[in-house]
Amino acid sequence: MVTHQSAFLLLTILVTAANAGAHGGGHPAILGTPTARFWEEALPGIPMPEAIADIVQKGIDHLPLKEPYSATKNPLGRAQAYQQYGKHAHGVPPSGLFFHEAQVHVGSTMTVFLPPVTTKGSLPRDAEEKLPFGSLEDTFAMFNITPGSAEAAEVDDTLRGCQERPLPGEQKACAMSIEDVVLAATRMLGITSTGGVWAAASALPSAGLPRQSYVVRRVAQLPGERLVACHIEAFPYAVYRCHMSARPSRAYVISLQGLHGGLEVDMAAICHLDTSDWDPAHPAFKVLHSRPGGAPVCHFLPYANLVFGEKAPNDAMI
Repeated sequence: MVTHQSAFLLLTILVTAANAGAHGGGHPAILGTPTARFWEEALPGIPMPEAIADIVQKGIDHLPLKEPYSATKNPLGRAQAYQQYGKHAHGVPPSGLFFHEAQVHVGSTMTVFLPPVTTKGSLPRDAEEKLPFGSLEDTFAMFNITPGSAEAAEVDDTLRGCQERPLPGEQKACAMSIEDVVLAATRMLGITSTGGVWAAASALPSAGLPRQSYVVRRVAQLPGERLVACHIEAFPYAVYRCHMSARPSRAYVISLQGLHGGLEVDMAAICHLDTSDWDPAHPAFKVLHSRPGGAPVCHFLPYANLVFGEKAPNDAMI
């Protein structure tokens, strides 16, 4: 396993390879945008993940404020947040998202499945500041959403999740722009200097990963045990729910390859080391045959989700 001393270098190599199109021909329209400039200034040396560039590009090509909203039917965000928002959780996912930390080593095999994900485009920061986020009625009116519809249920679920009080020792925030996502994560980590934060995302397509057995080809443990996870939520435009637990976690970049061949995919993953205060009904315990306070619970980050952490001292200069 690659650990802290060289993890940042490997992370940069993996993310750069996975994001070759994000700063070149794949997304030419985002070059020079305020969002792209902000990312480069706030996270020097960390290329924007392809999935985030996709969302920024989608916001340029299809203005979210002028597009009709259709329900996304994406269960993964709420499944991971079940600990905090159990009474609002919907669509508990099948096995293939959660795994044991003991499986995080080269040569290990695991069954993985991530379904297709539908995301909306992001808004420029100056635009989202003028929107009525938090008001259900105003959101319905602005996006022509019919009360009682599937779209209305998704919007209501996201707003209620954002308005829930954090757990003791937890920090949380909902962010309506990529810039605010980065700022929220940096604030939660308590980092005041530029270049002290790393960011990672899974390099999988929005089509997800088919259910099959995968072998672990490479593992890089990322620095720190204080992590901020940011999950994209169902809403007419890209909204992220970011949170940081007071309890320790570990982050990895895990390179998976189908057991019978195929391309490798670099997956970001988080392992929660202390689950003693989790809801016993959390779906991970059923999948992993575990319980609160048992072995660490790990999960992959679905498409367009992000994890942030503090760089190791030597890496902060990169």
